[in-house]
Amino acid sequence: MKLAAMIKKMCPSDAELSVPAKNCYRMVILGSSKVGKTAIVSRFLTGRFEDTYTPTIEDFHRKFYSIRGEVYQLDILDTSGNHPFPAMRRLSILTGDVFILVFSLDNRDSFEEVQRLKQQILDTKSCLKNKTKENVDVPLVICGNKGDRDFDREVEPREIERLVGADPQRCAYFEISAKRNSSLDQMFRALFAMAKLPREMSPDLHRKVSVQPCDVLPRKALRTKKPADAVGVVAPFARRPSVHSDLLYIREKASGGGQAKDKERCVIS
Repeated sequence: MKLAAMIKKMCPSDAELSVPAKNCYRMVILGSSKVGKTAIVSRFLTGRFEDTYTPTIEDFHRKFYSIRGEVYQLDILDTSGNHPFPAMRRLSILTGDVFILVFSLDNRDSFEEVQRLKQQILDTKSCLKNKTKENVDVPLVICGNKGDRDFDREVEPREIERLVGADPQRCAYFEISAKRNSSLDQMFRALFAMAKLPREMSPDLHRKVSVQPCDVLPRKALRTKKPADAVGVVAPFARRPSVHSDLLYIREKASGGGQAKDKERCVIS
């Protein structure tokens, strides 16, 4: 019997955690290979930096928060830099609520890929929402990573300014170092503010709680001593929702469902 199934059998009362549909969101991280996407995700979830490079196919994570008496769910999708399946990348964009685009300051090709990705996000979202790409509202930050290195910069500041645009409420830029954990907290705070999400979702603004093996769901962990406390916990054994579930979610949004989410987005099963 698999470990996850054994734990479910041991803890049947904790089979799932329902979260209000309006409080479920997905963060998608996009960029070329070897620019530091997974390192940023690791900093976000654990505060640690992973020095060993392992190519990412697609990693899915889930984090729960208790903020001012409400429970929130944030799904994190760490995508492949090689995008071998264009349809899956489009699906990731369609289902994403907030986006982080990452390039390496010493790699011009990775910057040009971010230019393409930003355009693809705006085109895809405008099609979904039946708006022009100039009017579509997509919370998005661009990160120039590896600022800790001694290198010859391959991207000029004026090029970055042109890509970001003049409105910081629509797109923001941060030069970061995932290795040194430099400017990441500011970047996450800006992203969540742009999306009108609770600022306490940023790693530096909530208390981190670990989950014991039997606590499949952080019911006890999410209880706070004071209503004003903010708590975050990474869900174990989180699984990416099925393609069918994502397609239902897209259809609902396209038909004017707004913030409504498919149930599978909002539970651990």
